[in-house]
Amino acid sequence: MTKLIIQIPCLNEAEVLPDTLAKLPRSLPGIDAIEYLIIDDGSSDDTSGIARRWGVHHVVRHRGNRGLAEAFRSGIDKCLAEGADIIVNTDADGQYEGADIAKIVAPVAAGEADICIGDRSVAGNEHFGTGKRLLQRLGSYVVRTLSATDITDAVSGFRAISRDAAQRINITTDFSYTTDMLIQAGRKRLAITSVPIRTHAATRPSRLFKSIPKFIQQTGVTIVRAYTTFNSLRVFVGLGMLATLVGLFPIGRFLWFFATGNGDGHIQSLVIGGALLTVGVLISTLGILADLIATNRKLLEANMLKLRRIEEQLRQQDSDETEAPELPAADIAPVRRAAS
Repeated sequence: MTKLIIQIPCLNEAEVLPDTLAKLPRSLPGIDAIEYLIIDDGSSDDTSGIARRWGVHHVVRHRGNRGLAEAFRSGIDKCLAEGADIIVNTDADGQYEGADIAKIVAPVAAGEADICIGDRSVAGNEHFGTGKRLLQRLGSYVVRTLSATDITDAVSGFRAISRDAAQRINITTDFSYTTDMLIQAGRKRLAITSVPIRTHAATRPSRLFKSIPKFIQQTGVTIVRAYTTFNSLRVFVGLGMLATLVGLFPIGRFLWFFATGNGDGHIQSLVIGGALLTVGVLISTLGILADLIATNRKLLEANMLKLRRIEEQLRQQDSDETEAPELPAADIAPVRRAAS
């Protein structure tokens, strides 16, 4: 039996949530059961109440606003605990077409991909302005390069995730999970694909960021942090070698003047070069230490994956024991006499 859970992070979405829920699919090819999950991230309106009245199967509520990344993490944990084989993440504001869930689920249900991302065709999307198109394409190019994946819409939140991929991904950012998740998935060699989807015009300003410069700043920090986490040796040793190479130039300059008999007035070049060489060695050493920490992280993630699967087995055993019918005493007695 294949279970799909569609999760929707929400923040004050009471007005638009009914329309979004009405457009969600009730059945899909290859899916035996579909359930819905609302993550109410500290809403001040009746988002949770609306979800329950509309028959949403699961509601997770945060007492305060924790941000999109934390809401996504809470949703994934709940979906895994409820036995989801495939998880779909979508928005509550109606930006994505509910019928297109079938498109992003199909590759995952068929076992062709671990993650499928809905591609909004940013370059030609009529709902995006020129500036937003350029930023989205540039950001997707950077993420695509750093994650070694072939995804053209890296920040699309409309995505389907297999159970195995959800167990392996550990979101670490506090801002947005989209780029962090892609870089992790790419470095963990998960199969990632994308399919074109339809979008609708935004009904309100984004609640994730207050301005475009703020979004660029937060996304940039997330990308750098995620990439450095999984490629610490390359990043730090690369910076160390750069500092070392730069330091060689003033040292070479001093040696040239020293060889020609004019070294007395250029001792500062030797000092600067020596300082840069020292900095380069220290940064490279930090890279080695960071790589050891990254190795330890891999071991911790492997243990977390095993722990999640053990918890899953224990929950399944408890469920089986609860559902197993008990034999009446009249039926048990003959069995005891035969055993004796």
